[in-house]
Amino acid sequence: MNTKWNVIGATILVLAMSGCASMSDEECLATDWSAVGYEDGARGYTAERFSSHRKACARHGITADFGAWQVGREQGLVEYCQPGRGYDIGVSGGRYYGVCSADLEPDFLEAYNAGHLLFSLRSNVSRASSAIDARERELVKVKDEIRGKEAALIAPETTTEDRILLLADLKELSERTGEIEVEIQVLYEERARYQVELDNYQAMVVDFGY
Repeated sequence: MNTKWNVIGATILVLAMSGCASMSDEECLATDWSAVGYEDGARGYTAERFSSHRKACARHGITADFGAWQVGREQGLVEYCQPGRGYDIGVSGGRYYGVCSADLEPDFLEAYNAGHLLFSLRSNVSRASSAIDARERELVKVKDEIRGKEAALIAPETTTEDRILLLADLKELSERTGEIEVEIQVLYEERARYQVELDNYQAMVVDFGY
């Protein structure tokens, strides 16, 4: 087992350093295609992944070994298609490309969907928080603008015509201030609701053993 992981690690290192699209003929010849397939499977890649390997080596007149790659990939998919892995992928917002076999996919998908729902609920809270931050920054900006126009309004050098324009601007800014404050309040309520949903679901997920 250790030998296999050493081979996989060395192969991955070669690919990471050179990039699949720039594999040399020596790298293509030396590559353990079973190890490459295992790693691709363990990462949940579809069979299309092999085409990038094939094209890279074809440039050097070398044929990639699909049979060995496929055997390794099938073994790697067994590692990938575990419920715990499915949950981790879902909770991180990752995508699933339908690569698991019929006997492994049901449990994998159940865990993946559970994790992805948690990701969605966390995203709701995060988006609401970001929206609150944006509105609060806008509110600060509008209030600063109001203070500047109020100072200009009472400045002795300000003309009557300019004061009329400033008063109109202040009226609009005051209205916008009220709108933003209402929006912020709504967003706080929305975030609180999302947080309750998240807390309840997280407790349920723990009960299910995830």
